Amino acid sequence: MPNRLAQEPSPYLLQHAHNPVDWYPWGDEAFARAVEKDRPIFLSIGYSTCHWCHVMEHESFEHAEIAERLNTQFVPIKVDREERPDVDRVYMAFVQATTGSGGWPMSVWLTPDLKPFYGGTYFPPSARGGRPGFVEILGEISGRWRESRAELVQSADGVIERLRAAQAGTRGEGEMPSDATLTAGVREYGQTFDRHHGGFGGAPKFPRPGELLFLLREHARTGDIEARQMVLDTLRAMATGGMRDHVGGGFHRYSVDAGWRVPHFEKMLYDQAQLVLAFLEAAQAAGDPTFRAVADDTLSYVRRDLSHAEGGFFSAEDADSIPPDQVDVPGATKTEGAFYIWSQSEIEQLFGADADVVRFRYGIEPGGNAPQDPHNEFTHKNLLYVAHGLDDVARLSGRSVDDVTAVLDGVRARLFEARCGRPRPHLDDKVLAGWNGLMIAAFARAARVAPLDDEAATTSLDTAVRAAQFLRSRLWDPERGRLRRRFRDGRSEIDGYCEDYAFVVWGLLELFQAGGDPTWLDWARQLQATQNALFGDDEAGGWFSTTGDDPTVLLRLKEDYDGAEPSSGSVAVGNLLTLGHLSGGDEAADHGARAARAIRRVVTSPQAARVVPLMAAAASTFLSGAPQVVIVGARAAAATMALQRVLVQHYLPGALTLIVEPGVHQNALASRLPWLGAMAAVDGEPTAYLCRDFACQAPVTDPDAFRAQLETVVGHTDR
Repeated sequence: MPNRLAQEPSPYLLQHAHNPVDWYPWGDEAFARAVEKDRPIFLSIGYSTCHWCHVMEHESFEHAEIAERLNTQFVPIKVDREERPDVDRVYMAFVQATTGSGGWPMSVWLTPDLKPFYGGTYFPPSARGGRPGFVEILGEISGRWRESRAELVQSADGVIERLRAAQAGTRGEGEMPSDATLTAGVREYGQTFDRHHGGFGGAPKFPRPGELLFLLREHARTGDIEARQMVLDTLRAMATGGMRDHVGGGFHRYSVDAGWRVPHFEKMLYDQAQLVLAFLEAAQAAGDPTFRAVADDTLSYVRRDLSHAEGGFFSAEDADSIPPDQVDVPGATKTEGAFYIWSQSEIEQLFGADADVVRFRYGIEPGGNAPQDPHNEFTHKNLLYVAHGLDDVARLSGRSVDDVTAVLDGVRARLFEARCGRPRPHLDDKVLAGWNGLMIAAFARAARVAPLDDEAATTSLDTAVRAAQFLRSRLWDPERGRLRRRFRDGRSEIDGYCEDYAFVVWGLLELFQAGGDPTWLDWARQLQATQNALFGDDEAGGWFSTTGDDPTVLLRLKEDYDGAEPSSGSVAVGNLLTLGHLSGGDEAADHGARAARAIRRVVTSPQAARVVPLMAAAASTFLSGAPQVVIVGARAAAATMALQRVLVQHYLPGALTLIVEPGVHQNALASRLPWLGAMAAVDGEPTAYLCRDFACQAPVTDPDAFRAQLETVVGHTDR
């Protein structure tokens, strides 16, 4: 029989709806039950595409005897961390403070008043590999609850107070970071840069695009060629390694090894969005179109596989799936990467006489090519990566480069067609406001930095518009003036968190600059004002993650870490800088002051660039003073396109860029942004205006003259 989770919309909770565990969702019914029965709460937090969450479910939560213990000695609660990041952050802070590490699944034991007293991540059913067993832990905690409850309660009270005090201790405000501070931050990255494989540190390697954006911004500000090179080497390694899906596009979650060869195969929407932004900026900074091609390929994957029919974007695809050779096996077990990996015999059957070309290109080996296989899931299987360039493939296969190129041109389509016959991984089809904001930003940026007559750019802009319209119709409550966090199966629920507002504002500001529709500017301004009102800390600066209105969330935290997802504060500072470029006057001053205060609170030393790299990137933009670039002219006019083509050839991070069509469009914008009203098309010709702090150089209509002006703004020579 299904348990209470069967009534929940969360894909993660629904995965556990048929467990023998008597799960409760997070809420008053569960809390009242704990008080009534005088039992501790067992809180399990995860998400639907989490590999180790699946493992713990199969080993423990589907086990009748373990379920009986949970049901009779505890009140078990399940939480989807992606729907309730507020709950997740509180107990993750506890687990990290008490164990030194964190992750999912997260297992935490609470008093009936929700205070944690013991926790960890994945526990095997019985002790192994140095990890305590789940069964033994349940017995130990149950016994201590009966025999020494006062000690547990005192411990829980003490931990919460220490966490609250630690949060209060972050309220200090330092000086604005200097040029020297940010330059030293770049050196911090240089000390851990892997010069052989790219990336920072050793295995495992997680993509943290905020790091790459910081280094690119510092390259743009100072001309530091080493900062740029670290980014380019890292992105090339990711693009050619196993973390990229070379058949269907997009990127897997992280690399298990230091060489980017063996991925953890889940695909997250927020990774796709941020990596697209990093590849687009790298393409401009390096003048290398191969980075743009990777970005476009990733966007194509999102459009095809992660898009709601009405325009929003789904959250993730799982790492695990049924192996193709076990489709007809009753009770077949899902394994990691089964959808993505290949045997040599499969390659030979698909490509016949051309199989050698494919083998040399993608590193196919008879016994499999995984340099690491900790769970023996890749035996005799191959994880595709670009093992050899075209010249080497030609040499190894004894064929000409032209012949090799002709073969490889058709390889991807044939592999994709063959893979379509395999069982797909689980799709987490909930739509999250914040993650959609990041993806809108990526699609809009792809349009903004491409020539106006580029067909792919037009498609990207259309995709971003449809997604923004979806958020507006499905996740916006106009009567309350509030965002909702999650949409699924027709249900829009959970009030948005600070990150939802910040990420959506980012997407809307990119969309406004890409297409010029003032609707998105109006909404971005409204959301920013709401974010400041609901989450802003007027006393110490920055933004809290939550409103503080929910008494079941014990701590009101500020997120001061740019991890797999950027922090809301880092994104909000970038948004405020853009809004300041748009606004002018007192409003611009207010935005700048709020942004500066948030930067000073967090970026206090060179080491901060490793903790909040996206905030450090915003500080770099703040110090350099990004320009405003306006082209006045019809978007379809050849002369407008010529000016815009010059603009997108220059890497100007943080710059405000707009195309303003004379007439009705300009009037509509000028009613919101009065400084645009005086910008006229000189002699009726499309005209470019290059400004800084609303003081503009002479308007130009000639692309070469515009290029000369932009070169002065770039203002450095690579060193």
